[in-house]
Amino acid sequence: MSEISGKQTRYHETVRQLSDRLVRAQQEIRVLDAIKWDETIEQQFFAQKCRELPAVNQQYYVDRPLPFDVEKKLTELEELELDIQRQLGEYNPIAVIMRRMCREYEIVIEMLAARGTPAFTRKSRDLYGSADDVFYAGEPTLADLGRMMSEALDSIEQHSPELTEQRSIPAEDAVQMLQQRLNESMPNTDQPIRVQLSDGIVADAAAGADYIKLRKGAMFNVRDIRLLEVHEGWVHLGTTLNGVQQPYCTFLSKGPPSSTVTQEGLAILTELVTLSSFPDRVRRVTNRIRGVAMAENGADFLQVYEFFRSQNYQEHDSFSLASRIFRGSIPAGGPFTKDLSYSKGFVLVYNYISIAVRRGRLNRIPMLFCGKATLADLKPLQNAVEEGLVIPPKFVPAQFADVHALSAWMCYSNFLRHLDLTRIEKDYESIL
Repeated sequence: MSEISGKQTRYHETVRQLSDRLVRAQQEIRVLDAIKWDETIEQQFFAQKCRELPAVNQQYYVDRPLPFDVEKKLTELEELELDIQRQLGEYNPIAVIMRRMCREYEIVIEMLAARGTPAFTRKSRDLYGSADDVFYAGEPTLADLGRMMSEALDSIEQHSPELTEQRSIPAEDAVQMLQQRLNESMPNTDQPIRVQLSDGIVADAAAGADYIKLRKGAMFNVRDIRLLEVHEGWVHLGTTLNGVQQPYCTFLSKGPPSSTVTQEGLAILTELVTLSSFPDRVRRVTNRIRGVAMAENGADFLQVYEFFRSQNYQEHDSFSLASRIFRGSIPAGGPFTKDLSYSKGFVLVYNYISIAVRRGRLNRIPMLFCGKATLADLKPLQNAVEEGLVIPPKFVPAQFADVHALSAWMCYSNFLRHLDLTRIEKDYESIL
């Protein structure tokens, strides 16, 4: 072995060792498990006829301790961050990614340690953003996006009420249908993908490392199942499995909050380019923005719950949606802002792909699926492919693997964004 190749091998091994340490350090940090409300909270809320705030206070979280010592975990991450800098250098691109991840996990720990206090929401904003965030100076906020999308959906639903489809497929049957779809669309993954029932999740569906859980008792329709295939399967499971296959940058199998924004945005975009989304789905995502914005402006759980009821959601769904916003906090406190990730991430990912097409950086687009990466990671990760530190993603949905077709679509899309739809609407009045 030559001296140069020997140094390269040692460099790769160092990255792998530090990356493995980062994966181990975050294993006990399970945000949603740490902030969820148990079933008794919902039962009591409905027993009180939905007139009292849910019985959640700071002591509720104290009685549900975290599975790790906060100070020891912070020290572990701080020491790892220092070791990464010492062993890889301050400006090494992979070191920069791993050090940023360490700092993010430190903020996550501080947020979880502050459950039930105002600091929880402040830390949540640091990680996931605020409804008052803009995409660039002077442009609409996320809250504005929520309002504008709601107006468009109101018009669609007013003139086309038949677009709302009933959910008549029980979770047990949906499990079988979704399993069959994934077997056909993701047949070559190294790990088999499992779809299973669960009575321990708040949402109707959730993805793990190599499985998707559907909530027992939930009802679905065919569009829901198609959407779960592309959102949970192709994006969340696909990027996890691609990350697990990384030989050195094993941290790509796990994602901090910044990757959540990219992941959820990519999932929403995938829903749209595969024509898997539908107005009711967009309405749900949009209403989450509006619910978070209300809570940031001082609304309590009852007010947010009543907002969801006013949007024609059933009582259980309204409770579930409102509790997503206040979990980790208290019913009269600020929100957990993770639900902003979907729409915020969509706009960021869409813009990224648009600019990548404009600049001819087409090789960056499939890298969105190399693991739990953020948009800021894609340039150094693409460079790392050339070094042999990162392998290209094995599974990429056809709509993103075929960058030629995607580029053509984005070129037209970029042009259409410049048209004045209000003016065009007036011109088309006679034919509509």
